[in-house]
Order: sequence, then structure tokens, then C-alpha cells
Amino acid sequence: MATTCDVDPDLVTKIEAFRFAKRSQGNAALICKIDRNKLLIEEEEEQDSITMEELAESLPDNTPRYVVLSFELKHDDGRLSYPLVFLYYAPSGVKPELNMLYASAKTYFQQKVGLGKVFDVQDAESLTEDWMRSMLLK
Repeated sequence: MATTCDVDPDLVTKIEAFRFAKRSQGNAALICKIDRNKLLIEEEEEQDSITMEELAESLPDNTPRYVVLSFELKHDDGRLSYPLVFLYYAPSGVKPELNMLYASAKTYFQQKVGLGKVFDVQDAESLTEDWMRSMLLK
């Protein structure tokens, strides 16, 4: 598969560890960006015990990001699970060439790190606990 960007091998390793990390409560997020000079997808920051609202506030207003999210999902029967979700955040108003760069690498990144649950987000304010729960329980 031809791709415009590669994935930092350290990031692949980190996502594997992130996937199997034992979490007792709360959400955790690994925010990733593309280094445009190297054409490399790399980690920007990791956040533990973060609410969806805090995650939304940490995303830039004018630049896309990939987010690997471990979401604390409370089921109706009281069980807790922590599904791993891939969020492609592309706010409106982004420069077209930047948007195309992120969009063209999205599927490759998703497949490279083995993430099945994928959601596209254009408005950071829509990232709420209720929204994520409804998307996962569809």
C-alpha cells in the first residue's frame, strides 16, 4: 500500500503498550501528529485520567490530529470496559494541503497499529462522554 507518511516505530511500540495497559478508571489518550518535514506520524502527547471535555480542549483549533483513546465505557449492567478507539480529528477551516496530508495517511496509520473502531470528528466540542458512549453502543 502506497502511503504519504510512515509511522514512527517508537509510536507503534507505544500504542501496543497503551493497548494492553491496565487501567482501573478513567480515559487515556495518545495524541499523534504528522511531522511535515519528515512525513512521519509521531506522538505529540499522552494524557491519563482525562475527561472527553479535557481532551477536546487540548486539541488545536486549526490542525488535524490522530487520537488513540482508551475510553472507560460503563455498560447498563454495571460492567466496565476500555475499548480502544481511533479518532481522526480534522477541524473545519484547516488548510486544504494539511487536511489532505492527514486524510491520506489515516487508513494506513489505522491499519498499521490495528485499530478497528474509527470515528471522524470535525468539531472538538462534540467530543463528550455521552457522544462517545452512544457511538460505541450503536
